[in-house]
Amino acid sequence: MKHKGNFLTKIAVTLLTLTFVGLGTSQPSFNEATNTVHAAKVTKKQVGSKTTLKQQNTALLQQSYNGTQTIEINDNQPTFTKANLSTANGAWQKYANLDSLNRPVVANALLNKSLMPTEKRESLTVDPTGWRNKKIKNGYLYNRSHLIGFQLTGQNNNPKNLITGTRSLNSPEMLRFEDDIAYYIKNNPKAYVRYQVTPVFKDNELLARGVHMQAESTTGSGIKFNVYIFNIQAGVQLNYADGTSQFSADQLAQSSAAATASSTTTQTESSATNDQVSTDTQGQIVGNVNSKIYHTPDQAGYNMSAANAIYFNTEAEAQAAGYRKSLR
Repeated sequence: MKHKGNFLTKIAVTLLTLTFVGLGTSQPSFNEATNTVHAAKVTKKQVGSKTTLKQQNTALLQQSYNGTQTIEINDNQPTFTKANLSTANGAWQKYANLDSLNRPVVANALLNKSLMPTEKRESLTVDPTGWRNKKIKNGYLYNRSHLIGFQLTGQNNNPKNLITGTRSLNSPEMLRFEDDIAYYIKNNPKAYVRYQVTPVFKDNELLARGVHMQAESTTGSGIKFNVYIFNIQAGVQLNYADGTSQFSADQLAQSSAAATASSTTTQTESSATNDQVSTDTQGQIVGNVNSKIYHTPDQAGYNMSAANAIYFNTEAEAQAAGYRKSLR
């Protein structure tokens, strides 16, 4: 009986081991799964070479911020090759593995309406490298910034697709380009847009110096751009080594002046006289002067700093002024 018991125990252990081995091969880890979403047949030629990416990043690190957060690269012409633009395998998205410091490397996609999400976005829980957030004058300094926006592929809590980006880098700067792509593929369901977004890190720094975005529609002239966006925030000095920050002297002086004025003034705050008016009290169409996108009261993004806002009585008035409606 003792020998029989030992024999049955060995069989049970063997079966249990095989079961776990089977699960291991049939259930890819998060790291593997998110790297190849819709990309099983994508070739290296379609994605692009690591050497080219490294050369681009080296050149971009030579750029200096001179007051313009978004600048054109290569006269705004993307550098995709014919192989990069191939649509032979349909829509796909691919995210490079995190580097040795857990930083995202690059996100590539051939976008099409079929990749756009139909579900609502869940809350973000991933903390990217350099995530040292704090409150500033109009909210928080940092956003968890998607390389490829959720509205384009539905990727959300994917660490390979998230960096620490300033408020202004995320919106309006990156968002306005993402909105243009979303608008195009929603209105052209059979169209494809080749898209690449690369965070540009210097040496071992944990906060990206900027983001390189380039996109090109595979047919026609619907979408085409090649830009670099500096990861900066007005009035704040960033430590790119670890994401810590401090207010600039001008910002501190403004905050001090505002506090003094507040303590010596007893009048009731009014949204009509407040310099940072909340746009959701206006009951109007509000446009973002940076992105040239307008929002209606029922849309996300309607409540923004008055410093970025322009108001219209009707959507027709906004469109006549060169603004287009937000897609969200």
